[in-house]
Amino acid sequence: MQFFFTIAFLFLLAGCSNESKGGGEKVMINTRKDTHLVKKEAINPYASIDISPMDISYFPEDYPILKMSGKVSALPLARVIYSRPHRQGRKIFGALLKYGEPWRLGANEATEIEFFQPVSIQGKSIRKGRYVVYCIPDTNKWTIVLNTNLFSWGLKPDPKYDVAKFEATAHQAPSNIEYFTMVFQKTATGADLLMAWDDVTARLPIVFKK
Repeated sequence: MQFFFTIAFLFLLAGCSNESKGGGEKVMINTRKDTHLVKKEAINPYASIDISPMDISYFPEDYPILKMSGKVSALPLARVIYSRPHRQGRKIFGALLKYGEPWRLGANEATEIEFFQPVSIQGKSIRKGRYVVYCIPDTNKWTIVLNTNLFSWGLKPDPKYDVAKFEATAHQAPSNIEYFTMVFQKTATGADLLMAWDDVTARLPIVFKK
């Protein structure tokens, strides 16, 4: 009889162990061989995984860290909010992105740039505020456009909302860049907005008014 109860107890214990392993929500992580990003079809019961994650670049660089460490108290000078598509072995400019056609400078929602004080770009005065920023790429230059049609998906530019246009010279990148990148780089008069992807970089000089 004692042997019977011992066997029954072991079966019960094994069943509880299997149940604990099988319970709860299972999230499958499925990655590509050429990227660390999670594929869209990875199982998630709440929201799909975005293959082009959203990012923010500040000027000064790492502004939130500087603020929380007490090193700055004033507002930042500028920031850009954008999504970061990745190359995945594709030829980007002149192929995936056609020359002479508008591009949202990213993916998903329209890219937005915010100035926290008035600025000057190529001699044009720009008021502080938030703008959609997009470009029209060409072989040697990009036309950069500020637009006021905020909080929009994709890019269907309406010229009546365009505020200003600028030209940024396109250069050969020193190496292929997998993830589209937008960062501010400090200059003597302000900062350059650096845009880089695949084998191309472009810069938009920004002067911060005092």
